[in-house]
Amino acid sequence: MPCPLCGTNNTPYFSEDKQRTFFQCAHCALVFADKESWPGSKQEKAVYDLHENSLEDEGYNRFLARIVTPLMAQVAPPATILDFGCGPAPALAAQLKTCGYQVSLYDHFYFPEPGVLHQNFDAIVATEVIEHLHKPLTELERLWTLLRPGGWLALMTQRVKNAEAFSNWQYKNDPTHLCFFHKQSFRWLANYLNVSEMFFEGRDMVFMQKP
Repeated sequence: MPCPLCGTNNTPYFSEDKQRTFFQCAHCALVFADKESWPGSKQEKAVYDLHENSLEDEGYNRFLARIVTPLMAQVAPPATILDFGCGPAPALAAQLKTCGYQVSLYDHFYFPEPGVLHQNFDAIVATEVIEHLHKPLTELERLWTLLRPGGWLALMTQRVKNAEAFSNWQYKNDPTHLCFFHKQSFRWLANYLNVSEMFFEGRDMVFMQKP
């Protein structure tokens, strides 16, 4: 199986998991589960439906709020923002609206509004989304085309560190988590997209600016 991100060769990475085998791209360092273990749409949504996130959940709101401050430092209200993969309880969108942004929603399962994907935005946020994508490069390229010049793509996903840490990493145990990004994966993506600026924030966020 070629790398889902850059399409090049891979090497075995972790095979001691009882459910799945994982590989790592020799070029962009993306780690991914063997494709035979990837869930279908019905299985995937069944897992998402078990999530108990809500607009009133204080812990969930605190978790999402971590991306708001660095985003506001780059994009001022009343800019237009797309919350991509917002899930059934778009709490981040509610926070952004409170800050004065104009927010649109898209989620393949819960807010399937194809017209939104033909609009342009000053920023796009995707929190805990890209690890689920079956075709991460295709989806990220599409989002990139929706950004206005100077716009920002803000991504939140836990990053791969090394094989030792991966062996005890709870993040890999979610069957809908398919691709795990390394810092090198984002650097490859930044070069591929020709970003004008990129920076990492905290343990799980990255921001990329379109020229």
